[in-house]
Amino acid sequence: MTEATARPRLQAARPRLVLLLAALVAALCAVAGAGTHERLANGGYTAKDTEADRAATALARAGAAPPDLVLLARSASGVDAAAARRAGRALTRELAAADGVASTRSYWTTPDAPLRSTDGRAALVTADLAGADRDATATARDLVPKLTGRRGPLDVSATGGSWVSVQAAEASARDLVTAELIAAPLTLLLLVVALRSLLAALVPVVIGVLAVAGTTALLRALTYAMPVSVFAMNLTTALGFGLAVDYGLFLITRFREELGHSRDVPDAVARTVRTTGRTVAVSACTVALAMAALLVLPLPFLRSMACAGMAVALLAAAAAMAVVPPLLLLLGERIGRTGRPDSPLWRRAAKVITRRPALYGIGCAVALVLCAMPFGHVRFGLIDERTLPASTEAHATGEEIRARFAAPAERTLTVVLPEAADTGAYRQRVAALDSVATVRPASLPGLGPVLTVVSTAEPQSAAAQRLVADLRSASPEGTRVAGRAAMLADTKAAVAERLPLAGGMLAVTTWAMLFLLTRSVLLPFKALLVGALSLTASFGLVVHIFQDGHLRGTLGEFAVTGALDLTLPLLMAAVAFGLAIDYEIFLLSRVREQRLRGLTNRDAVVEGVARTGRLVTTAALAVALVTGVLATSGLTVLKLLGTGLAVAVLLDATVVRGILVPAFLTLAGRANWWAPAWLPRGGPLRGVLRLGRVVRGEDVGAVP
Repeated sequence: MTEATARPRLQAARPRLVLLLAALVAALCAVAGAGTHERLANGGYTAKDTEADRAATALARAGAAPPDLVLLARSASGVDAAAARRAGRALTRELAAADGVASTRSYWTTPDAPLRSTDGRAALVTADLAGADRDATATARDLVPKLTGRRGPLDVSATGGSWVSVQAAEASARDLVTAELIAAPLTLLLLVVALRSLLAALVPVVIGVLAVAGTTALLRALTYAMPVSVFAMNLTTALGFGLAVDYGLFLITRFREELGHSRDVPDAVARTVRTTGRTVAVSACTVALAMAALLVLPLPFLRSMACAGMAVALLAAAAAMAVVPPLLLLLGERIGRTGRPDSPLWRRAAKVITRRPALYGIGCAVALVLCAMPFGHVRFGLIDERTLPASTEAHATGEEIRARFAAPAERTLTVVLPEAADTGAYRQRVAALDSVATVRPASLPGLGPVLTVVSTAEPQSAAAQRLVADLRSASPEGTRVAGRAAMLADTKAAVAERLPLAGGMLAVTTWAMLFLLTRSVLLPFKALLVGALSLTASFGLVVHIFQDGHLRGTLGEFAVTGALDLTLPLLMAAVAFGLAIDYEIFLLSRVREQRLRGLTNRDAVVEGVARTGRLVTTAALAVALVTGVLATSGLTVLKLLGTGLAVAVLLDATVVRGILVPAFLTLAGRANWWAPAWLPRGGPLRGVLRLGRVVRGEDVGAVP
């Protein structure tokens, strides 16, 4: 079968029909995905079915769950003044009578010292909202504007998990529009410069639109089966357009090369689909498998983001393979012919590095280790209202409560004791523990003895984590500890328990894929080792910026809490690792191709770097641009994710692929391509191995 007949017949015979069908599918997806943002939820950052989670569930049944909505009411004359008391009771009654409110607590109806500020000029009214997170968020969206503002002698503002979700969704939607307005023209400009053609530059944009439209519709469908994070749309847009640029660049560049070999347009398209088209498919599977590793972690937030990332990667590849071949057939030579296929700058750099590979390789590794050093003092926490811009109501109100109240909810731990426990003796032991401010008994229906422990330490601090451990070790059997610090301790333990499985899945699938593609035992191990080093260096820079509070002026203001949200490094690792292996496959395919054509190992490395350096760097710049635009967000979670991904991708595409990998390949020599003698050249693996040869370049004969 010839190449011309091997290409998809519908795409070849009816390219306009294929493009029309693609446009129709995109339109249907856009309609189906309308309103997706309103169905997304905030939360899912803690592990389920832990001791702290079970204790929180028991407290919720007894009416003592952490409130979904917190109203802070200020009075210049003091909250105990007659006018303030009347207004406070009226506010409480209005809140309690509203639809969707399950229960309320108020300083003015059930006087409780923790609900009154230390200066007596502010008090709290709290509410538990009915339904799941999405229902509670909808209730808060409707209620808060009616209850806040000036109410007689009271000035009322709101915070709490449900109101944080509302304001996070609003900020996320605004940031999504801003990111698109900034990233789209800049990405298009980058592509025009790289491809030297506006027509060619529009092709990746078409892929990105199709991928994002399809994923948005899929996310809406997922919201009926599971909670989907409000930040999934931001990740989808950034990753979708980033991968679209990668795949578009790879396909267009290969098509131009084939035209440069004096092939006619149909043959050039067929050749492009057979070689780079399959590389695109493997790349998408790599990113999807990296994201799939997050599914085993016990955090709903990560699982929803994994589904979003897997969907957009596979849909970006599907969109690329559906629309790029017919577009190339229709545009033909108007897409432009390639100039010089390599980069003189990268060729000179590769020659210098491969002359002294040990020096440059060790120097690069040392530099990456230095970048990684701040990761050694990383501290993990849970996301709260401080991820919002400081100007938002939920953030500002939360900070005010921390400053004005002696026992803010986040520093409170609730200890549920068994019925037969000696409460008095236990209370004395707890009061003597470090970081304990007060210990008070509480009475809750349906539960045994309950103590409320107020800590002097922030929940994510080492002192608070030690206090949780001390409470549990000093407690009689059957005791349950709830609270933010306990939830953090249990979530970290649950993640640590499943992390080896997630890492193992990522390592095994990556190793197997690279082994089948390269038929090398060493190169997959090298890819895993280098990828881990590169990611750790990126994490170190993220800790330096966000945990330690550097570069705030450059990146814009963000709250420095002294900790990183536990979920973000895991999400960043999955996305960045998938992209890094994508670039690894592309580089190794070219090096292998040159090696099989008879070049020495060093010359093959130089030629591979020269032919891929400019393309990989351009692709990485585009990905860094569309993800880095998230750094303009007022939401710290998006700012951190965007900055971290941009740093990781640029570091990997330049320092790692440009210096460390060529140095390693040169030093390893023939060992790069060693494989066991028993590896079959046919049989069941023949199709897979043939795919490997194709992805590595062209039909270049048997693997030696």
